[in-house]
Amino acid sequence: MNVETLNRLAFRAWYYFRLGYSTYLTFLFGYVSTLVTVYYLAIKNIPSLLDIFPKFVPFALLATVVGVPLSVGIGWIHLKRSRLFSSEADIGVEANPYNYKLQPGKDAEISTPFILISIRILKKLADTNGLLTSPEKDEITQLEDKLLTLLGGGYIGTPRRKTDF
Repeated sequence: MNVETLNRLAFRAWYYFRLGYSTYLTFLFGYVSTLVTVYYLAIKNIPSLLDIFPKFVPFALLATVVGVPLSVGIGWIHLKRSRLFSSEADIGVEANPYNYKLQPGKDAEISTPFILISIRILKKLADTNGLLTSPEKDEITQLEDKLLTLLGGGYIGTPRRKTDF
């Protein structure tokens, strides 16, 4: 394995670690920790609440029964009714290098070569029939150049890089 492959694997492993840790492990530990902290530091010290919840398990069950639907509602509002999620999506789109580079797979192997061939055939047909003006020919040539850049693994447009910050 070369250094580039090892770096790629290391970065992928780092991403998977962060995703698993933050989404699952930290969530679970945080949830249990919050329940334990609230019960043993708050409820145990307030006699009227201790009368309602003399044991930890009923408190944890009620907190879960109330907390899960409440969290689902808050998540739904975050995604569907607030501008927060669209802002997050905007940032993701701006930072995604594949918005400026050709995605591997069917786009690189089939779709883009097909588009390039189609443009060339249509250009020949239109040029043969005298349907293209000089600016239109230039525009098509620019599109062909951009497609060739993408097929060669290059970027088009201005992707954000670390140096842009």
